[in-house]
Amino acid sequence: MRMDIRRFITLQIITSLVFGATVYADPRKEKRSTLPPDVAAQTQKAIDRGLAFLKSKQNRDGEWTAMYGPAVTAMVARAFSQDKRHGPKHPIVQRAVTNILRYEQPDGGIYERRQNLANYQTSIVLMLLGSLDDPAHKAHIAKAQAFLTNLQYDGAESIDDDHAWFGGAGYSKTKRPDLSNTQMMVEALHNSGLSKDDPVYQRALTFISRCQLNDATNDLPFAKGRTEGGFIYSPNAGGESKASEKLEEGFAPLRCYGSMTYAGFKSMLYANVARDDERIKACLGWIRRHYTLEVNPNMPGRQSKEGLYYYYHVFAKALQAWGKPVINDDKGKPHHWRLELCRKLISLQQEDGSWVNDQPRWLEGDANYVTGLTILTLQTALTD
Repeated sequence: MRMDIRRFITLQIITSLVFGATVYADPRKEKRSTLPPDVAAQTQKAIDRGLAFLKSKQNRDGEWTAMYGPAVTAMVARAFSQDKRHGPKHPIVQRAVTNILRYEQPDGGIYERRQNLANYQTSIVLMLLGSLDDPAHKAHIAKAQAFLTNLQYDGAESIDDDHAWFGGAGYSKTKRPDLSNTQMMVEALHNSGLSKDDPVYQRALTFISRCQLNDATNDLPFAKGRTEGGFIYSPNAGGESKASEKLEEGFAPLRCYGSMTYAGFKSMLYANVARDDERIKACLGWIRRHYTLEVNPNMPGRQSKEGLYYYYHVFAKALQAWGKPVINDDKGKPHHWRLELCRKLISLQQEDGSWVNDQPRWLEGDANYVTGLTILTLQTALTD
């Protein structure tokens, strides 16, 4: 028989009085794990160890890795707020939120002004605030949503829909748009409750589609004759890819890669692209051909582990959005992606409970950032 929620809370209060423990988690938000019980237990243990590491690293002001403004703090705080032993009312989370809101700017963004990372930082903070389900943050959320929408390149910047920048977001108004920032903006707006009918999504979809190497659906010249279906970093200046390596006649051939492909895939799903759309089918083809958890797929060999934990995160979020527990690779082999991902990340955990990448590009040498991101990834994989 299901326990009445009021009775459950009453029992928790009595337990706290008897045993001296304070309960902060919200029992209404408990979710069911589809993992085998032993793997689910191992995954939760890894999360617990990671949170213990992060708890020891929070400074007196409530921050983690203050040099990155509010971004890492917001990411780590969300990991604590989503944990059943902590929750959004836990003092660790509350101290972090108080600190983060000090970064709120008159324009509605929440970022450190000197770093020129307004979209990146505001998007991560908005993901946190949107997840807390606290009416006290309603105004902050609305202003942050408006700020991100205004950062998007469109007619307000004299960028028409035939321009490669249209619909994209960069780090700020002074930087060209890219898929990484655009997917963060889309996820932040989506997760914080912005209506799916808001035109910001369709504008973003124009930009996202132009990052896909798919001649049938990308109208930019660099995509002509390309049928891979994966994604690059930006359509700016004839296309940019962080995976391009070898120069041929002074030009680095565009190369799609895992982290951007899964970022593009989940963003299309958030923008309500139909499952039988040619862009979705082409992207799924690339994913099936390059399914792996060993490297960031299709990054050049010596760079294959750069951005690896970012890759794991967008991998999990994209396949969660896809909604299927199993994906078949191009050889027909089924992959229970949640199970495989949890086992892989558990194997990579350090003795002190942290995760860190020995390839430090894109902040992945910072244990606070990587540990917070990995816990969010495990939380995504752990539950439906």
